[in-house]
Amino acid sequence: MYTLDQVPVGDTVVVKKIYGEGRTRRRIMDMGLTRGISVLVRRVAPLGDPIELKVRGYELSIRKTEAAAIEVEEPDIH
Repeated sequence: MYTLDQVPVGDTVVVKKIYGEGRTRRRIMDMGLTRGISVLVRRVAPLGDPIELKVRGYELSIRKTEAAAIEVEEPDIH
């Protein structure tokens, strides 16, 4: 399983599935992170938290623990 917290800075990936429940899942979905949406990883803080993303034209920050609950498609490496 490849999750959003593993994506290198500058890569764009597509969300496959969101794990978790309750408030964490609701917060992720309220930010517009839903299955099938493209996400660009803009920057990661020096200690790895937070992760800054660009989703649907908006820039947002997400905690590393939340990013670990988001499964994404692995980028094609040629």
